[in-house]
Amino acid sequence: MVDVKNSARDSMNKGNHFNFSSFFSYRASGFKFEILGILILFMVWMSLGWILALGDGRDQFYDFLPIPTMKALFIVVQEDRFWLSVWASIRRVMVGISIAALIGIPTGLVTGFYPVLRNIAYAPTQLLRMVSPLSWMPVALIVFTSFEGAICFLIAMATVWPIILNTASGAADVNPKWIQMAMNQGANRVQIFRTIVIPATLPAIFSSMRLALGVAWIVLVPAEFLGVASGLGYLINDARDTLEYDMLMAMIVAIGILGFSLDKLFQFVQTLFVRSWME
Repeated sequence: MVDVKNSARDSMNKGNHFNFSSFFSYRASGFKFEILGILILFMVWMSLGWILALGDGRDQFYDFLPIPTMKALFIVVQEDRFWLSVWASIRRVMVGISIAALIGIPTGLVTGFYPVLRNIAYAPTQLLRMVSPLSWMPVALIVFTSFEGAICFLIAMATVWPIILNTASGAADVNPKWIQMAMNQGANRVQIFRTIVIPATLPAIFSSMRLALGVAWIVLVPAEFLGVASGLGYLINDARDTLEYDMLMAMIVAIGILGFSLDKLFQFVQTLFVRSWME
């Protein structure tokens, strides 16, 4: 078990499965570079906004600039409608990811552990992964009686594939010597999965869930264009229809801040869980 934990620690430190973990856990000097990156982004936004607003007949594009956007954001965060929409969007994301995890983690563990199943599942998984989640929108509207169910289905379809692939990659990388040693000591398949495969695959599972969160947050907005009366996608659509470009940009900024915060929260939980398990 100690060897499994050491391997998991190495995976977290070196980065495993497409280097997702190492890239998103790396910070050179605390928040200093993150703040610098935000300032650079702000300056690029300001510059592009002014370029877009220059010229005759483009006065409405001044609302895309940072100052009008921040004024609109300050106003909207004081409204109950905004926070109800935030809660509705987060709830849909959590439901969709939970469904994807219930399907994807066991599937990834089994297909990753058994080479024959992995070879059989490879082509169908890659084929379905390449289908845009929004392509399933007509199917979702036909199958589900409510827009809520359709949105959760679309999020699940978008996130289940990275969970399967990353989990399967982690299970396939388990040291075969550990498995052989456990079998020599009389361990059955269930015990091998519980004490070796699952612990060694935990870093890959957490990385896949974090990746799924990002994918779900991207798919959420177009999915909420379906016809719901709440959600961040609904607010963007409403601002577009009413030509409130400052409010539209405020919603875009809010989506970015909320997504960034959710990722940070998940990273914090991931770090605590892995650290407590390794101890």
